[in-house]
Amino acid sequence: MSRFSNKDVLLSIIVIFSISLISIPINSYAEEIFVSSVGVDKTTIITVTNDSKQDVETFRIWLTEEFDFEAFKTEQGWIGEKNPQGVIIFTSTDSIKVGESVKFGIKTDKPNPIINWKGLDQENNTISVGAMIPTEISTTKQNPEINVNENIINTDGGIFSESIFRIIPDKPNVGSTIRITGEAFGTSQIFDFYIDTKKIGSFETDQDGFFITTMKIPNDEIKERVDFKIKNKQGDEKVISLRLGTADNRIVESEKMKLSISGIDNIVKTGDKLDISGTGIPGTTIITKIITPEDNVLYTRTAKVDGAGLWKLSEPIDIPFDSVFGKYSITVSDGDNELLKNWTVETNKIIVINPTEEIVEEGELMKFIGTAMPNEKLELVLESNLGKELKSEIINVGNSGFIEFEYQTKENDDPEGTWTLIATQGATKEFTYVGYGVIPTIPVNLKFDKVNYNSSDTAVISLLGTPLVNVKMIIINPAGTPGDNIFVQLQGDGRATYELDLTGYGSGIYTAVTKIENSQSSEQFSVGLQIGSGPINATITQTEYQLGEPILLIGETNPNSLLTAKLTDPSGEEIKRIEIPTDNEGSFSESGFRIPENGISGSWKITISSGSNLEIVDFEVFIIKDDGMIVEISDGAEIPGYGKTMKIEIQTTHKSGIVLQIVNQNGVIIEDSLNCNTTAEFNCETYWTIPKDMLPGTYTLIADDNRNKTETQFIVE
Repeated sequence: MSRFSNKDVLLSIIVIFSISLISIPINSYAEEIFVSSVGVDKTTIITVTNDSKQDVETFRIWLTEEFDFEAFKTEQGWIGEKNPQGVIIFTSTDSIKVGESVKFGIKTDKPNPIINWKGLDQENNTISVGAMIPTEISTTKQNPEINVNENIINTDGGIFSESIFRIIPDKPNVGSTIRITGEAFGTSQIFDFYIDTKKIGSFETDQDGFFITTMKIPNDEIKERVDFKIKNKQGDEKVISLRLGTADNRIVESEKMKLSISGIDNIVKTGDKLDISGTGIPGTTIITKIITPEDNVLYTRTAKVDGAGLWKLSEPIDIPFDSVFGKYSITVSDGDNELLKNWTVETNKIIVINPTEEIVEEGELMKFIGTAMPNEKLELVLESNLGKELKSEIINVGNSGFIEFEYQTKENDDPEGTWTLIATQGATKEFTYVGYGVIPTIPVNLKFDKVNYNSSDTAVISLLGTPLVNVKMIIINPAGTPGDNIFVQLQGDGRATYELDLTGYGSGIYTAVTKIENSQSSEQFSVGLQIGSGPINATITQTEYQLGEPILLIGETNPNSLLTAKLTDPSGEEIKRIEIPTDNEGSFSESGFRIPENGISGSWKITISSGSNLEIVDFEVFIIKDDGMIVEISDGAEIPGYGKTMKIEIQTTHKSGIVLQIVNQNGVIIEDSLNCNTTAEFNCETYWTIPKDMLPGTYTLIADDNRNKTETQFIVE
């Protein structure tokens, strides 16, 4: 780089940035760096000259609050990056040496921005800082129609030995539009422009003898080399001889020469794949960088611009499912020019739920919050690291979509490890992980596209886990023998699909097991099972359940059959449906049913069916109240011939027979023959006849239903 005169600076700006300007620079002086800027509309050219005693390694610019950057350009060898604070940082391996200059171009959202700047040395120490407002300059005159009688001082056209002009680009093509700029011609005078002997157009100079204009090379110009001429009325001329390119290798529209990018919407979902492409100068190399909201570089890719001015990344860009939400940016640079585009990454999930704490210590409350589809039911199941179901709820999601789920952990009882909250809404299922006493690790979850297959089918297995992890999977046959190892590479979004050919698989129940480090997951599937099992015998291990209790369903029917079981509450609402296979002996068991914590009390049932075969298992669900059993004693009616009675009313937590005892002041049982049976609402009412010879005093009624026991005192006068 070298020092420039005022004329050289102006012409260099035009050549480097191809901007049609008439320059009257405004200078920004600092103690050791000289900065000048010129602008037209929203575009500004900044020239930085190093008059200090040390090299300038970094040059930073930022705008006042009312302005924003839209794009920027650099000279060859320089790179610019815009940080989240809105500062553009220009750096290069070749610093601005003492006495040298470099130019930058910026585009802002509004004209005449106030530009703050700072120059730094190799140690990142400030050399000097300043601020400036670019001088507005006029735009290119596009082949104006010249009126020789209008404000023209002289039509003779002065062409002098120091008169110079340039053609931009310096390798023009047939049929293309060129830009012509010159200086040191006669002031305010008319000149003609020729290609060889053919007049193409005319133009006028300004009061300083300077001009910028555009002309079009005719499509019928077939010579390889032509003379571009500027003539005056007396026949004096200035000539530049250049070689012309053919129409076949040119880009007709100048817009195609500009650096551009496509393939990114303003809003991108996690899991999306971005096919990024654009336009640029043929033959150049494009460098793209994707930057996260934390200002980290997520991807760097390169692409070559072809002869038609088009470029495309060879592979799509994956937006991982665990991406941070927020504002992302991509910079696209060809070494001379750079573009910046921003977009927002949002979740692609219908269900979004997360723990309030990543690690929950023993005995603490575990809490989850999130959102789901409004006005639809949502099933939430919390499982321990051992696969044991700890709690489940069926939630009616409100208009806001907000959901909340809690579990009170049990110290010295619940196992430490990574627990999983499984949220299911319709066909959508999401997994959320939390560490109980440990840092959570993400296991590999797998899901089959069906439960039962024919031996001629191909099972499609969907896997989800940590991105880019290599997962080992084995298939265990009905006899319990494991097959060969299958390795599946998860993609950048943490997902993968594996197609399992079932040719040769006999009828029965199989298990797919995935392993990664110390984590293991499994899922059952079946092959060749039949619908229409014959008679079904099924039972459960209890006749009464509390809210939140799991249900173990067991039974038998014909071997290798497929059953469907559904759990229904007293209102007739279906809570859960599960497909159950039978083994080679016709036995089956299923532990996937659980009474929801927020269920209702009353008579529930599980309906098991296979074709026309049907079996129904009924059972009762009761609610444990905080008060346990409630006993109320009041005066009853007096029965002639027997005496006074005492009315006993009991409210308990489940359907049961209640045994009653009455004890005197000395702890001696004086009555043990009383009992009553609760109704469907768990109420009980009975009467006791007070003996005529009973001494006055305080007595105690003891009520026991095998789950609850309470004592109530009463007074006999």
